[in-house]
Amino acid sequence: MTGKETTTLRLRLRPPEHRVSRKAIGHWAASAGVLWLLLIALQTVVVTTADDPPSWLSVTLVLCCVLGPLHLLVMPQWRYRVHRWEVTAEAVYTQSGWLKQEWRIAPISRIQTVDVERGPLEQLFGLSRITVTTASAAGPLRISGLDHDRAVALADELTHTTQAAREDAT
Repeated sequence: MTGKETTTLRLRLRPPEHRVSRKAIGHWAASAGVLWLLLIALQTVVVTTADDPPSWLSVTLVLCCVLGPLHLLVMPQWRYRVHRWEVTAEAVYTQSGWLKQEWRIAPISRIQTVDVERGPLEQLFGLSRITVTTASAAGPLRISGLDHDRAVALADELTHTTQAAREDAT
């Protein structure tokens, strides 16, 4: 067996080992909640202030008032069960999504940059996300919902690991 065949066997698609932070559940719920509140508020203003609001707008308002809370109960828990990540000496593995799920593998030798990002809401929850840019046409790998300290340590680990890799990331 050649070295390339051995690497191919080790990089099989499989569920990554680590879950994201439990705080991600609150972050995902808060992010979605803001959007639902804005949508419901906008529709409520139009329905209550318009002289003759369209009847379909009242129907969508009721639907939003039912679907919004249901979405906020189901989506964050579902995403938490799906979102996983793992870093080995050979690759970065990610699994994400909830309705549309994605599994990705990036060989360490293909990593070009590692970024840690935090939006305002993520800062409030003490979370960060890591973006691992590779030489792949499929785009970067993202690990969202990591505890901030864990994200910084992971970025440091990936940086050291990729510097030690002999192959070029192109």
